[in-house]
Amino acid sequence: MPEPSSTASAEPDELRKPGHWLLAKLGKRVLRPGGLELSRRLLAAAAPTATDRIVEFGPGPGKTAEILLAAQPAQYTGVELNPDTPQTLTALIESQPQARIVHADAKATGLDNESADLVVGEAMLTMQSMEDKRAIMAEAFRLLAPGGRYAIQELGFRPDDCPQAVMNELCQTMSRLIKVGARPLTLQGWCQMLEECGFEVETRLTNPMLLLEPRRIIADEGLLRAFRFFINVRRNPAARTRIRAMRQAFRDNQEHLHAVAIVARKPRR
Repeated sequence: MPEPSSTASAEPDELRKPGHWLLAKLGKRVLRPGGLELSRRLLAAAAPTATDRIVEFGPGPGKTAEILLAAQPAQYTGVELNPDTPQTLTALIESQPQARIVHADAKATGLDNESADLVVGEAMLTMQSMEDKRAIMAEAFRLLAPGGRYAIQELGFRPDDCPQAVMNELCQTMSRLIKVGARPLTLQGWCQMLEECGFEVETRLTNPMLLLEPRRIIADEGLLRAFRFFINVRRNPAARTRIRAMRQAFRDNQEHLHAVAIVARKPRR
């Protein structure tokens, strides 16, 4: 007699795969905790120019790449671990002769030393261990020429003196819901880690963490894309259940969660 399948294997993908996979499947392009607004503020502070060589870690669907390429940089390199590049990013890269995608790990890109003037990474460090966070920051430092900028947007705990017990409990709650290890830091913690990796922090920004709130989805995606996303969620009961649970957890913990964005610079020699 064949053995019954496990409960986990019987679950639909919508209930067991990472939260960012689910949102992308349903049509969401902006997966940043502080939304497109904070991305724009971050990139305005990083000030990409036509002479910059830009490296972006984890470009995903390409929304940040779109903003970066609008500055017409000298070069753009997206470092993407996923071999299945989203069609939106592929189309964008193919339309820009100075742009390319490299399939590599952000911890070890294989790119040359000091080959970038601006490195950007959004919504990727939060999901890494402390060791891997430092490894990715160290790789950004290696890639940057002296005076180059490193711009990040991540999930953060607040306030800076948030009790460790609260942070530990929130990490467990979020990891269980999004099916990926979530390890945010406080704004002070993110800045300290960057400084330990050799950077000088220049800009600190924050925004409410409203990723799954309808008004933020409309602001991030535009009215038509947001409408399609809402329809896709409504038609998929498993996805609807999962997203409601994630949104409620974010709402319940607004007091201790926000989005942080930082621009740090590699010192000049």
